[in-house]
Amino acid sequence: MKIYQLKIHLSPNYIKPPIWRRVLVKSDITFYELHQIIQVAMGWTNSHLWDFNFGDFSITMPSKDDDWRDVVDANSIKISKLLNKEKDKINYTYDYGDSWEHKITLEKIVVEDKKQIYPVCIKGKRACPPEDCGGSWGYESMLETISDKKHPEHEDMLEWIGGGFDSEEFEIDDVNDCLQDEGCWKGISSWF
Repeated sequence: MKIYQLKIHLSPNYIKPPIWRRVLVKSDITFYELHQIIQVAMGWTNSHLWDFNFGDFSITMPSKDDDWRDVVDANSIKISKLLNKEKDKINYTYDYGDSWEHKITLEKIVVEDKKQIYPVCIKGKRACPPEDCGGSWGYESMLETISDKKHPEHEDMLEWIGGGFDSEEFEIDDVNDCLQDEGCWKGISSWF
């Protein structure tokens, strides 16, 4: 079994310093399973539409409204079909409104460690932005608002995000607790 080391990089052109995760996954998972792994690793809640974009077609969960684009069912295609050599890349978009764009790079193909449970997150940087914060620009505005106690929306914004938010915090143990429990990450269901 081949193991892929993937780097998931959120909006690399917009958010500085970058937010990213490095995960090890089996090469025979489907793109739907990769979507679920990304949701856990990044900290999203799977509340919005999503797709992987690979040139002329999208990989997602098809719907009757997809007559405007070529769509491949994410359950029907393994990631090794399109990501099969080091440096291969694919784009992943989550939440078409906020347009959270991720670049996924196959960094390495490694030998399976029989003692390791896959998938596993091996590294990451910074907290994932809260859902529905308005994309990259809304996120930056949110960070400015919560860091300025004199800002007129400071208290309201803190209440909206649950009392506090540390943009530098990344809880790798929490991510791996879910990834190590197949029922957790495979149990993520879409809102639609």
